[in-house]
Amino acid sequence: MTGGFELRETGSKGVGVFAAKPFAENDVIFEEKPIVSAQFCWNEAYGYYACHHCLKPMESVEENVRRLTANTSVVVPFPELCVTDKTNQVFCGACGVGFCSEVCKTSADQQYHNLLCPGKLPAMVHLVETWKRMHYPPETTSISLIARVIAMIESAADRETLVQNLMSFSHEATDESSGLCLLQGRDDEDKIKTLQALIQETIPINHAQSFVSEDGLRSLFALIGRNGQGIGTSVFSEWVKAIEKKEMSAEERESVDSFIDTAYANMNEHVGSFLNCEGSGLYKLQRCVNHSCQPNATINFPCSDHTLVLEATCPIAPGEEICISYLDECMLERSRHTRNKTLKEFYLFECKCDKCIAQSDQPDVTSEEDSDEEEDDEDMES
Repeated sequence: MTGGFELRETGSKGVGVFAAKPFAENDVIFEEKPIVSAQFCWNEAYGYYACHHCLKPMESVEENVRRLTANTSVVVPFPELCVTDKTNQVFCGACGVGFCSEVCKTSADQQYHNLLCPGKLPAMVHLVETWKRMHYPPETTSISLIARVIAMIESAADRETLVQNLMSFSHEATDESSGLCLLQGRDDEDKIKTLQALIQETIPINHAQSFVSEDGLRSLFALIGRNGQGIGTSVFSEWVKAIEKKEMSAEERESVDSFIDTAYANMNEHVGSFLNCEGSGLYKLQRCVNHSCQPNATINFPCSDHTLVLEATCPIAPGEEICISYLDECMLERSRHTRNKTLKEFYLFECKCDKCIAQSDQPDVTSEEDSDEEEDDEDMES
């Protein structure tokens, strides 16, 4: 048991996380840093400027708003509430990528960047560009994450422990290769072969041979497809949180609220829902948190970096399993059949939570099919 929760075998679901003490709404259950993480390639290419290691935003809030609204004349009120500290930022002398601090740069160098730095390994640029032509937004992972896993195995002082941690993400009872549909497109073996050849040509491999064979790479993609946790960070959202806590006059509050509403509207017009620095990572504890269509917890990134926090969304009693939703809020409102169709396709399991059991008498049709039938009935009546 660790910090109020424990890991238990749950049968068909594998390991689960269970409360060992009461949790109230908004209580932090645990926080953890990933084994490995990486920003999405297109997200980085489109100028979402984040630390190359931890994804902490490196723009000031004013720079961020100006970029996301395409308006260089925006002046952000209360700029002193911006959380970005540019005085600590450092850069790779060979390739120029930025880090939020010397600590992150040192960690990256030791774990993977010394091996993968495009300034020392120009072929990395070709590998990333090839990946981008295969995997357009919205992104679910990146070849950078795959490359970092391989480089970490090559660079690790305790290689055996790292490999054991990575292999603990595998699901032996399922067909790992079916997870490839998340990353390359179903049955597109040519893409895997192309990436495998490029990785072997690009990255010096001495210890990770089993991960870069065709089958090994396929399994690695599937492992990440099933276990990768999305990461989102935003300097603007952190500034908004600080604004909400700041004491100010009614007139100031009205003015700043209007500014925030206008900024979000203009961002939506210019970039849609792509507001954050986005990436994905592998987390040793988070991977054990199972899905429920009635979740009692949620994942947040309150440090505005890749540090993950699991928070209770309602009271949780000792002995109760702690679950999150693998589906977004809109999908949770759809039919049981639609939810399970998505879960089977992307995560290779069928949900049997209390909500799904209660809705088991619903017809096995998707929400779209329900809507189509209703429209057909209305057309016939008219």
